[in-house]
Amino acid sequence: MYRIAIGCDPNAAQEKRRLIAALCEKGYEITDFGSEDPIYAHVAHDVAKAVADQVYDCGILICGTGIGMTVSANKVKGAYAALISDMYSAQRARKSNDANIACFGAFTIGIKRMEMYALEFLACEFEPGCASQPKVDAFHEVETSYFK
Repeated sequence: MYRIAIGCDPNAAQEKRRLIAALCEKGYEITDFGSEDPIYAHVAHDVAKAVADQVYDCGILICGTGIGMTVSANKVKGAYAALISDMYSAQRARKSNDANIACFGAFTIGIKRMEMYALEFLACEFEPGCASQPKVDAFHEVETSYFK
């Protein structure tokens, strides 16, 4: 089963606790990276680094809109964070884009949808050799040229 790193800003602490409970119920191994730091970039960086270093299989980040966490996590080489707002984006983030971190907005989608989308994200995997492979290869190549 996947090892998941999860973190949030103080605004999303309640949603994070509920999401952890739902994922644990499904058998996922969760490590909570906290929610006390009002500078969400710190939590995003810690989760993203742990995922990029393959200490964890996937990450989940939550803030008010999910946008700040997404931007922050994507600053870490090897972290591929996607803002998830619907079931299709949960699927495509993994299947087409090889995302390893799902970001959610606590103020935008609600906990029930967040649970559904997180479970869908975790159930999907990248499909090597798919039509999106050249696109994923291209952003890996760009990343390598910027992060030396």
